[in-house]
Amino acid sequence: MSTLRDDQLREGNFSQAELDKFGALANRWWDPEGPQKALHALNPARLGYVAERVALRGAAVLDVGCGGGLLSEALAREGAKVTALDLAPDLIKIAKLHRLESGVDVDYKLCSAEALAAEQPGSFDAITCMEMLEHVPEPASVLSACATLLKPGGRLFVSTLNRTPAAFALAIVGAEYIAGVLPKGTHQYRDFIKPSELATWLRQAGLQLEDVSGLMYEPWRNAARVIRRTDVNYLVSALKPQ
Repeated sequence: MSTLRDDQLREGNFSQAELDKFGALANRWWDPEGPQKALHALNPARLGYVAERVALRGAAVLDVGCGGGLLSEALAREGAKVTALDLAPDLIKIAKLHRLESGVDVDYKLCSAEALAAEQPGSFDAITCMEMLEHVPEPASVLSACATLLKPGGRLFVSTLNRTPAAFALAIVGAEYIAGVLPKGTHQYRDFIKPSELATWLRQAGLQLEDVSGLMYEPWRNAARVIRRTDVNYLVSALKPQ
């Protein structure tokens, strides 16, 4: 049973403005035609990327920055025992409400990865951290906490946005201001992360980079697929050595 104190739950590595921004979207998080329409489209590709590399049935999986629980529930439907974290109270509330509707068992916590790492090191076979690192002040701190939380031989899966002109054009100008697929202000270009930067942080955390793949959203069919190009969205798999 967790002994996390209330003053540990929301400390440290977060931006209140970012929490407020995503918390405001909570009520329509599960609407496939709502503000998170693109996230719904990305979810099957993200799940497939993880499922190809981890035997999910019976695995202990942590979803860091879970939002309203889209990926968390998808992982649990594949048979994983899922714990999911977020620091936005409204998102955790919506995730728990949707759990009542769906009947999919996920253990949601209003908690940071850093706080959980102090309580449960070496507890998880796999960790997902999707579309989250570009929204926190210190991404390396999250990755270090994830490394601590992983069992030896466990894998961390990250998705984020590359800091390139193509990403600015498609993820911000195109998606937010032209197509309206994402709410305006969802992303800040300065916070995008180059794969080389992410690789350095993973190495510093003691993890071995296994794969970097692109993640392409196709708005004309509202779907996504894993590709080779990594100049916009990309996925990473990293291993904690035995």
